[in-house]
Amino acid sequence: MSRSLIKVMICSFCLIALSCKEESKEKSNPPVENAKWWKEAIVYQIYPRSFKDSDGDGVGDLKGIIQKLDYIKSLGVTAVWLNPIYTSPNADNGYDVSNYRDIMEEFGTMADFDSLLSGMHQRDIKLVMDIVVNHSSDEHEWFKQSRSSRDNPYRDYYHWWPAEKGEPPYRYSLFDAKGDAWQYDSITDAYYLHYFAKQQPDLNWSNPKVRQEVYDIMKFWADKGVDGFRLDAFQFAAKDTTYPKFPDGFEKDFIQYYAMQDGLHDYLKEMNEEVFSKYDVMSVAEGAGRNFKDAHKLVDQDRNELNMAYAFEGVDVPKYEGYDLKTMKDVFTKWDQEFADDGWLSIFLSNHDQARMVSRWGNDSKAFRSPSTKLLNTFILSMRGTPYCYYGDELGMTNIDFDSISQYQDIAAINGYQKALSEGEDMALFMEKLNFGSRDNGRTPMQWDNSEHAGFTNATPWLPVNDNHVDINVEEENSDTNSVLNHFRKMTELRKKNPVLVYGSYELVAPEHPTIYAYTRNLDDTKVLVLLNFSKENSEIQLDEQWSNHSILINNYSDLDFIDNSIKLKPYQAVILNID
Repeated sequence: MSRSLIKVMICSFCLIALSCKEESKEKSNPPVENAKWWKEAIVYQIYPRSFKDSDGDGVGDLKGIIQKLDYIKSLGVTAVWLNPIYTSPNADNGYDVSNYRDIMEEFGTMADFDSLLSGMHQRDIKLVMDIVVNHSSDEHEWFKQSRSSRDNPYRDYYHWWPAEKGEPPYRYSLFDAKGDAWQYDSITDAYYLHYFAKQQPDLNWSNPKVRQEVYDIMKFWADKGVDGFRLDAFQFAAKDTTYPKFPDGFEKDFIQYYAMQDGLHDYLKEMNEEVFSKYDVMSVAEGAGRNFKDAHKLVDQDRNELNMAYAFEGVDVPKYEGYDLKTMKDVFTKWDQEFADDGWLSIFLSNHDQARMVSRWGNDSKAFRSPSTKLLNTFILSMRGTPYCYYGDELGMTNIDFDSISQYQDIAAINGYQKALSEGEDMALFMEKLNFGSRDNGRTPMQWDNSEHAGFTNATPWLPVNDNHVDINVEEENSDTNSVLNHFRKMTELRKKNPVLVYGSYELVAPEHPTIYAYTRNLDDTKVLVLLNFSKENSEIQLDEQWSNHSILINNYSDLDFIDNSIKLKPYQAVILNID
C-alpha cells in the first residue's frame, strides 16, 4: 500500500474520530474548578481609528465597528478590547485623554457608543475598555486648573517641581524627543512630570482626590454595562516623590525604577474594593512589574487586586536581528510554570504597540505568510491564559513598508527620530529598525476588500493602506475554505469546545528541538499535543508511543506525515493531536 494512500486513510479516520469526540465533549464536559468567564474569553483587540470608517473622513469610528459586528461575531471571539475612544487632542492617538466621560468627535457620540455596546451584548460579545489614568492630556480641565496657579485646588492632581529648587532630578521620558520627563511651564515657574510625551502629564496617585475621580469614571462606564477594564501604563502610577537620583544609564532598564513603586498595590486594592468587587468585570493592567513576585502580587486570587497579568517579556522576544526559538520556548514556559497554581496570564503576540505579528514572529513572504500566520494563531489559541488576538491578524496582515519619516504618524516614531538625529545615530540603520518595529505597522487600516482603500474608507485614510490588501482581505479570505481567516475561526471554535485548551496544564515537549515548539495540554482524562514548526524547512520530531493512537483536532495543511512514532512537519505546519 502506498504512503499517500495511508495518509488519506489516516486523515479520513481522524475526521470521523474528531466528529464523534466533539459530540461527546459537548454533552459531557465536566465543570472546571475556579472557572471564570474572563479565563475562557477570546479577546479581539480593535484599534478604532483603523477598523472601519463610516462617515468618509478617513478615520475609523464607532458606527464603522457597529457595521462589522456580525463579522466580529463570525470570528468566534467572545470579547472586544477597544483602544481609547474618549475625547482627546490625539497627541498619542487617544492615549492623552481630555475628557474621560465623553466620546472623541472623530469616533462619534455617546449614543453611538450605547448602540455599539448593545449590539455587542446582543451577540454575546463583551466589551473591555482602556482606562488611561497614569496620565491625562495636558488639555484636560484638571491640568488646565493645575497649571493656572500654585494654590489652585487641582495643583496636587499632578507632579510639580518648583523652579526655585533648581533643576529637577533627571527622569527619562519614553516619548520625548529630548528624553527628559520634566517639562518647564512658565505660568507658575515650575516643571511637571511626564513619563510619556509632554502632552501627557502624569497624575498624582498619592492624592486621594485623584483616586476617587478615577474610581468614579470607572463606575460611570461599568454602570453603562462595560464588561472590563485594561489599565494602561498603570504599573508606573505610583511615584517616589522624594525623587532619588537614579544611576547613570537607568533608561536601559527603566522598568526596574519606574514600575511597581510603593503604594501601587494599595491603590489597586482600593480600586478593587471601590469598583471591581461591585461589578462582574474583567481587570488587567498593562505590564506585570519587574519580576514574578511583582506579577503575583498583582493577580493572585487572595490579593484582591487584578484578574490577570499582561506581561511583555514574551512579545519582546523578536528583535530587528531576529529571534531564537529556544528563547521563545523558555520565556513562555517559565511564565506558564510560574502561574500554574495561582494567578492568570494573558497570551498575545501583537497589539497596537507592536509591529505586525507575522512580520515579527513568522514569515511574511508570499510563500509562507499563510501557513506561518495560521501557526501563530494556533499558538495563541492553544496556550493556557486568556488569548488576545489583534485585528487583522486573523487575516495575516503584514508590516507596511515606509521609506520616509514623513509617512509616520506615531509620536514615538517621530520623537524617536528627532532624538536619534540629535544624538548622531546612524540614521539609515535607525530607519531600517523603525520600518521593522514601528507601532504604525500595527495600525494600518483593516483590509476588508481589494478596492482602492481596502474598503476601510472612501476618503484618504489617516494612515496608508498596505498595498498587499489586493490579496490579503476579508472578502477574498472569507470565500477560501483554506484561508488564514477560516483557520482562525476553526481555532476559536476548537478552543471553546475543548476546556483542556483553556484550563489544562502545560508541559513543554522536546525543549531542545531547534525548529519545533511542542507542548501538551492536560485536563482530567483529556490530553492534547500541539506541534508547531517555526521553520521554512521540513522538520521531524520523534514522539512517545502513546501518540501512535491519535486523532487530529486541527491542521493547517491537508495532510500529516506520521510514520511509526515520527512526525515530519512541513514548513510552518501547525497541528493539534488528541490522544484517543
